[in-house]
Amino acid sequence: MSSWREGRSALLYLLPSILLFAVFIFYPMFRTIYLSFFLTDPIGSPVLAVGFDNYVELLTSAQFQNSIKATLLFVVYTVPTGIILALLLALLANEKLKGIGFFRTLFSSTMGVSVAAASVIWLFLFHPSIGMFNHVLQLLHLPQVQWLVDPNWALFSVALTTIWMNTGFSFLILLGGLQNIDTTLYESAQIDGASYAYRLRRITLPMLSPTLFFIVTISLINAFQTFGQIDILTKGGPTQATNLIVYSIYREAFINYQFGSASAQAVILFSIILVVTLLQFIFVEKKVHYQ
Repeated sequence: MSSWREGRSALLYLLPSILLFAVFIFYPMFRTIYLSFFLTDPIGSPVLAVGFDNYVELLTSAQFQNSIKATLLFVVYTVPTGIILALLLALLANEKLKGIGFFRTLFSSTMGVSVAAASVIWLFLFHPSIGMFNHVLQLLHLPQVQWLVDPNWALFSVALTTIWMNTGFSFLILLGGLQNIDTTLYESAQIDGASYAYRLRRITLPMLSPTLFFIVTISLINAFQTFGQIDILTKGGPTQATNLIVYSIYREAFINYQFGSASAQAVILFSIILVVTLLQFIFVEKKVHYQ
């Protein structure tokens, strides 16, 4: 009887969270899966059941295949580079140097900039005539680049913006992980004459592996869900070069009013993220060293 009362009490405490999850996560998720099997009218109401036709049409569509390719390239561009950059900055900021607090604040400052504001800043930097990047290229007597309108450069440009935006968060988390490592490990290694590279490889990275695992997982999920900077910088162009899956979902649902097809894309994106995350936990987590 006491266990039943405890379970009922726990359920009552969890009820507000359960309701919030049900309204804002579970219902939209199941509604999206449901709509993916239908053709819909312009307001999103199901009209005709088509089964898996939406999925078959998407998977055989050159435009959707291009969106998947662009998304995967974007993930490859942003996730490893962003994490390595954040790790290097965290290692630097973890050193006990005079005035290092200023640099810690500077490195994490991108967290305080919204996606819209950051995108507008980089929009000016990429401007073909007044942008700083082309001005630097001109000073170096190099050919100017149409950063956001050249299909060969557009995805790279958006990736560069995203790396800058996300580095602050990754840096702060990694710095916290570094500062939680027991300093006696480093002291013992120094007494034994271990070099910095050896300490980094044998102490820092293994002890930081749980934090790195968290950052890699979050960064992968965020990269697959990128939308804001695409919408502001390129609108999915030029020639669909930056038409990532999330932006493709947005265009299909709220511009073309094809909610069934957009829902199918959302389900495919969810499946990709789920598989990538599961693979992370199956293969990568084995190498994580928990204290």
